[in-house]
Amino acid sequence: MSSVHYSAASYSHVGMVRKINEDACLELTWDGLWAVADGMGGHAAGDYVSSLAVDSLRQLPLVDGLEDFTQVLRDTLARVNRVVREETLRRGVAMMGSTVVVLAARGDRAIGLWAGDSRLYRLRDGRIERLSHDHSYVQELQDSGLLNEAEARVHPRGNIVTRAIGVEDQLELQAVSVQVQPGDTYLLCSDGLNKTAEDHEIADVLGHADPYQVVRSLVHLGLTRGAPDNITAVVVKAN
Repeated sequence: MSSVHYSAASYSHVGMVRKINEDACLELTWDGLWAVADGMGGHAAGDYVSSLAVDSLRQLPLVDGLEDFTQVLRDTLARVNRVVREETLRRGVAMMGSTVVVLAARGDRAIGLWAGDSRLYRLRDGRIERLSHDHSYVQELQDSGLLNEAEARVHPRGNIVTRAIGVEDQLELQAVSVQVQPGDTYLLCSDGLNKTAEDHEIADVLGHADPYQVVRSLVHLGLTRGAPDNITAVVVKAN
């Protein structure tokens, strides 16, 4: 097992416009597990789904191997997806859902899993890189060359995601394998952050040493821009 050690912090804020915080986050550094979920559906439906996802991950037993742990994470989120689909029918509502992004680490190896537009970033040697790829309508437009990053941030259909917990009968998670280096910083965030702050601004904040100060500063940055959505950040430092 590598000698990489982790420290982390999380912070979530309802923002300046919304009445309910439908984001949820998980910070289980001792277990090498971090997550952000951004609920959708309104009327507390999104809050229910994001909380169910995070609470289900929180209750997992400790699993040593990264491959085995990854399968447990996939199985758990698939089960959450089934429960949400059943609950949507029971309530008779059109849609209940949540994006999710997860980072799981064992030593110097980690994996990111996600569905939707909550993001996973890495800051290494002062350079920020987005490790996740949004599952969203505007990302598809960007991939087709029809929008740039700035236009996507303010697009009127920027809230439409193409994958999420509760959206389809089968949850399709995308994955990225990560070789962790000491000095790396990882950020998991809801889109309330990256739609109010540009990547280079996020990178400037991530460079600070204290994870708690970093998450507070990131959320504060979003609040100074009006924060029309909930904002959640989880920062993980590898030492």
